[in-house]
Amino acid sequence: MSRYRYAARLNSFAALRDRFWPGRTTPLSTLDLIDRAATVPGLTAVDVNFPQQTEGIPVAELRARIEGHGLHLNGYAMRYGGDPAFRSGAFTNADPAIRRRAIDLTKRAVDETRAAGGRMLTIWPGQDGFDHPFQVDYAQLWDWEVEGIRAVAEHDPSFPVSIEYKPNEPRSVFILPNVHATLLAIAEAGAKNLGVTLDVAHVFEADTNPALAAALVGRRSKLLGLHINDAYGRRDDGLMVGAVHTVQTIELLRRMRLDGFDGTIYLDTFPDTAALDPVDEARTGIAVIEAMLDLLDRLPEAELQAALTRHDAIAAHRIVQSAILGRAI
Repeated sequence: MSRYRYAARLNSFAALRDRFWPGRTTPLSTLDLIDRAATVPGLTAVDVNFPQQTEGIPVAELRARIEGHGLHLNGYAMRYGGDPAFRSGAFTNADPAIRRRAIDLTKRAVDETRAAGGRMLTIWPGQDGFDHPFQVDYAQLWDWEVEGIRAVAEHDPSFPVSIEYKPNEPRSVFILPNVHATLLAIAEAGAKNLGVTLDVAHVFEADTNPALAAALVGRRSKLLGLHINDAYGRRDDGLMVGAVHTVQTIELLRRMRLDGFDGTIYLDTFPDTAALDPVDEARTGIAVIEAMLDLLDRLPEAELQAALTRHDAIAAHRIVQSAILGRAI
C-alpha cells in the first residue's frame, strides 16, 4: 500500500506511443493519455493542464474517464503559454484587458476543477516576468501579480489555489522566482486558501535546498503541491526521482513528513525527451519514493534530530549514509 497519492505528467504518456497504440496514426487525446497513465502500478491520481488538455472534453466526461480507472483528479494546472496574448504576461500584462482575461480564465479553471472533482488549482505564472533591464516597472509588475492571485483566490475562498514558482524559462526572469518571493506574494494577497507547490527542479534552479524551501513554506503558508523530479540545477531537466540529488530528496521527504504533508506527490519528469518508457519510468519513480520513505522509517529519528540540533554534520552523515548503504559507518 502506497503512503501517498501519486500522479504523473500526462504529456509524458505520449512517448513511445506504438507500445500502447500499435499502428495508430490519429492524434492522441487527453482521454487517451489518461488511459495509458492508468496502467502505471501505484499511480492513483492525475493532474490536467488547463485549458489545453480540457478543450473539447465535457467536464462530466473527463471526470467519468478518470474515476472509471479508479483514479482521482488531483487538480488542474494553469498553462497560459498556449495563448499568444499572454506571451508578454498574464496577470502582469501591460494591457489591462489581457490581465482581466487571464484572471477570468483562471477563475473559470477554479470552477471547472471543482466540477471535475479536483482538489486544487495550481498556478504556474510562466509568462509573468521580464527579459530586459528597463523593460518593466518592477513595483507595478509585482502589484499586478499579487492583484491577480488575490482575485483568483477570492473567487472561491474555500477552494485551494497553489502557486508554483520558477526562476526563469520561458521568461528570462520570473516575477515569482523563488520561495521567498512566493511567500511574500501570498502574504500580500491575504487569502487563506493560497499555498505553494514545490517543484524540486525549480528549487534547484533557484539555488535553494528543497527541505529548506519546504520548511519556509510550513512556517508561512501551506505546502499544497509537491512535484518530485531531479535536475542538475542549471535548467528544468525533469530527470527521474533521485537521479542526481538522492540525499536531498530524502531530506525533503523527511521535512514533508514532519510538516504533515497530506497531498499528492506529482512526478513532474520528462521521459519523453529521452525516449524512455513513460509507464516504466513513472512506476520506477513511485517505487523509489516509497523506498526512500521506508528508509526514513529505519532512521533513528531521535539520534538524527539530536545531531541536527548540535549542527553535527559528521554524525548526521553517518546516520543517513549507513541507512542508504546498508552498513554501519
